[in-house]
Amino acid sequence: MAPTAIHNVLKATALSIGYFHKKSPLKVADQISFECQKGQLIGIVGANGIGKSTLLRTLSGMQKKLSGAIYLNENPLENYHTLDLATQISLVLTEAPNSKNLRVQEFVSLGRYPYTNWLGKLSPKDLEKVDWAIQLTETQNLISKKCFELSDGQFQRVAIARALAQDTPLILMDEPTTHLDLYHRAYLLKLLKKLTQETEKTILFSTHEIDLALQLSDLMMVLTKDGFYYDTPSRLIAEHRFQELFPEEIIVFDTQTGRFTIKD
Repeated sequence: MAPTAIHNVLKATALSIGYFHKKSPLKVADQISFECQKGQLIGIVGANGIGKSTLLRTLSGMQKKLSGAIYLNENPLENYHTLDLATQISLVLTEAPNSKNLRVQEFVSLGRYPYTNWLGKLSPKDLEKVDWAIQLTETQNLISKKCFELSDGQFQRVAIARALAQDTPLILMDEPTTHLDLYHRAYLLKLLKKLTQETEKTILFSTHEIDLALQLSDLMMVLTKDGFYYDTPSRLIAEHRFQELFPEEIIVFDTQTGRFTIKD
């Protein structure tokens, strides 16, 4: 029997990310290469300012790459029209949206915008997808509330519901656990793991919750000032990649427990 072909939902080759200032490139990170398959939960970790958010914006098409290549479903990212791209990638950012005055049901329904007509009318299929997303994120009891009435943890689940309603194979999330307490951070990351398993969607998320990400991620990207590393959590631990994240005179990583501790 012939081996099953591996389909890459997302792939990057020798990617360089950063900004353009007066037409000159300002590099944040380079030599980023990885492949993501269907149904994987992938954590992106690194110190503040190392380029996690820049990487996500570049992968989403919001920000231009400096060099290298990005492939979405084996096709170059730049070949996608904006509306077509919205059927392939959904994005959950840390910035508060301007639509917080909407009711939760309306907010989640915005995820269907790539599929509606110019009037924005929802079809029976659109309504079905919205209900499906609400059920998966267990936000049924919130649908009549306005978004500004929600706690941070509740709103983050609603934002994930909107991304699910968009029904893309790839979801990119920037710091989804920001402002949450320990319980809600763990709850949210467990929800992401559950979603990849039940929907086979691929989720990439940046986080400072390295201890939790190590326990739940299928793969992890580690950005350091010296390079980019991509592998399973266990292999990255064995290769001592997490020791490179922070100054060792202050914070140390215990390879046995998979946790950071403050050095005496």
